Amino acid sequence: MLWLSLFFVIGFIAIHLFSKNMLFLKALPRSRFLSIAGGISVAYVFLHLLPELGVFQDELQGEVERTAWRFLEHHIYVVAMLGLVIFYGLEQMVKSSKRRRDKAGGQNSRDGVFWVHIGSFAFYNALIGYLLIREEYESAWGMLFFFIAMGVHFITNDKGLRATHKDDYDRYGRWLLAVSILVGWGIGALTEVNELIISFLTALLAGGVVLNVLKEELPEERESRFSACCIGIIGYSVLLLLL
Repeated sequence: MLWLSLFFVIGFIAIHLFSKNMLFLKALPRSRFLSIAGGISVAYVFLHLLPELGVFQDELQGEVERTAWRFLEHHIYVVAMLGLVIFYGLEQMVKSSKRRRDKAGGQNSRDGVFWVHIGSFAFYNALIGYLLIREEYESAWGMLFFFIAMGVHFITNDKGLRATHKDDYDRYGRWLLAVSILVGWGIGALTEVNELIISFLTALLAGGVVLNVLKEELPEERESRFSACCIGIIGYSVLLLLL
């Protein structure tokens, strides 16, 4: 499924490069699509990524007993929680930086915080690109569902990052995120990373997805739509369970 995965990588790249042209995303109250997208991403995490962590944990039994990673035999979900905490910390760092800039008269946002924030999402994207080709899908439908879940998640993330970093995101950020997906896919196409590392990174990804969805859905100013989010969760859950 190499060529199919490359096709989906191109789709991910197109999302980052052209999501700013999706005018309906600027609507308030929040576009129903974004709330549905959040529900889809949450469903994918809880019904696919987290169960997969359980499989990883079973496979690690005895293999890391005498290494520094032995705690992962029983606590892989702690890493998922760590992923959530890391992305929460990054968001708080960005907000603090923005408040300082506002007090200083709104200086250019393209500072160290911008690069750290975008760099973390570039890593996040590279992991998704890697998993797109290295994930053991039962069929092409499994890869398609992964693409849909992460694609709508990228649209939501793009909107949040663009609101935070404004022109700097369009000038630099979206290009870096687009390239990072291709880099992750290329690494997956050329080599296979150790299963232990992949289980660790997948757990971080799961925590990051949950945090980023909640960050976009919960704030009052987003005027999110609970019913649309539930539709996304229920509808996508049914599809995953039927897969």
